Amino acid sequence: MPTMNPRTLSLRALLFLGLWQIGRRSLASAPELQDQPKKIAVVGAGIGGTAAAFYLRQEFGAGVQIHVFEPGAVGGRLATVNIGDHEYETGGSVIHPLNLHMKHFIEKLGIPPRKNVPSKMAIFDGKELTFEESDWYIVNVLHMLWRYGFNFLRMHMWVESILDKFMRIYQYQQYGYSFSSVDRLLHAMGGDSFLTLVNQTTEEAMMGEGFSQIFLNDIVTPVTRVNYGQSVRINGFVGAVSLAGADSGLWAVEGGNKRVCSGLLYHSKSELIPARVTSILVKVRPSKTGTTTSFYEVNYVEESGPAHSLYDIVIIATPLHQGKSDITFSGFSPPIPAHYPGRYHQTVSTLVHGMLNVSYLGTTELASEFTVSDVLTTDSKDSVFNSLSSIDPVYIPQGYKRPPASQTKVWKVFSPKPLSLEQMQDMFISWDSVSETQWLAYPSYHPPHRKTPPFILHNRLYYLNAVEWAASAMEMSAISARNVALLAHHRWHQQVSKIDQEDLHIRLRGEL
Repeated sequence: MPTMNPRTLSLRALLFLGLWQIGRRSLASAPELQDQPKKIAVVGAGIGGTAAAFYLRQEFGAGVQIHVFEPGAVGGRLATVNIGDHEYETGGSVIHPLNLHMKHFIEKLGIPPRKNVPSKMAIFDGKELTFEESDWYIVNVLHMLWRYGFNFLRMHMWVESILDKFMRIYQYQQYGYSFSSVDRLLHAMGGDSFLTLVNQTTEEAMMGEGFSQIFLNDIVTPVTRVNYGQSVRINGFVGAVSLAGADSGLWAVEGGNKRVCSGLLYHSKSELIPARVTSILVKVRPSKTGTTTSFYEVNYVEESGPAHSLYDIVIIATPLHQGKSDITFSGFSPPIPAHYPGRYHQTVSTLVHGMLNVSYLGTTELASEFTVSDVLTTDSKDSVFNSLSSIDPVYIPQGYKRPPASQTKVWKVFSPKPLSLEQMQDMFISWDSVSETQWLAYPSYHPPHRKTPPFILHNRLYYLNAVEWAASAMEMSAISARNVALLAHHRWHQQVSKIDQEDLHIRLRGEL
């Protein structure tokens, strides 16, 4: 999207930022009321699982043993690939300036944000560029006003109003409040309006707000396609998250966003177990008080063969959906399914080190003068890709300037299917290396989603990725990790006053 002026933080956002910095754990954890758990398992070492380990350590203290199971690389859908002398982001790549958990993580871990390289955007309809951003801000504004009236400015105001409500979750979490379901979490943020948003399409929500169909087709759809590989028929909440991802001030982590995951894992003093979890069973044992107590037996396969271990609390931080995991749950009543309804949407990320054929984009500009870095696409049968971006290394070298299209550089193509040789030959004059990653990256959003998976699968068994059915993003996983850690803590200690309560404003008024 044309770069807008840096966001002016609302008074509420500034208040939250202030609260955030003042003793983040003010009321989060009450004194220990009973024995702490001895062992906790986290299944999955993506941003959700590693953030969960970090927050579990914060809530339960130094005495608990935390095991994090991960058969692949730490980072999950945050991943990089080496091309030539540099490393490039192939998974989740941008973070919003108001993503307070991600900001807190990099401050805590001492990892700097990546140096910003100015970018320019264009929109492609499969035949030609329908819009190309100018170097001049005022030219972009005038172009948008001429073509779409005040739709564009109103879109920023609409997203701003949603973000303003979204920010409430940080204050709730600051004061140790947790929520037992995705719907309750959304309601705490934005009341009934957020529940309405998640159960209608972005198209319905925005047309209800008076946006034009042409604006949705030309501007909003390219943004939802680059972020979620889907059209404006995704739910309204994820659509708003997507549009926030087209804002100014977006950032990434120096060295790759996956560094946050390994940093959180290290900081949580958890033990990483490189193994695939196959099943989870309930085991009931007599306790020293004469009653019975239940444990969870986690069965897994590591390099040396199958093994199992008992845990007091288990957090599932990997999607329980077809193609994403195959964990079976035994002995649970009611039964827990291995796979929840719905599917994950495939996006293929192809990194090409080569020379772009600019005439493929229908432009008559010389390649040496074509400085567009991000090509977004409309929902047209002629568009074979969702987006095409010139990408920078995860470590920006001193004095780095992004090369023009006339030079060989790294392009990232997001497409619904792997690119054929013929498509590659159309898009590129030449290339010397190609790296393809097929991601089941985020849910396929078809609202209304009848039933979002629960956060609580069983007494002390929790499911972090349920939140992705509202919206899938790094910060959403971090919010869910914080919520699940608080939920696990409060339910272990029977602190029901901190679960599913929306009385924070009353408490704050009392404190003032």
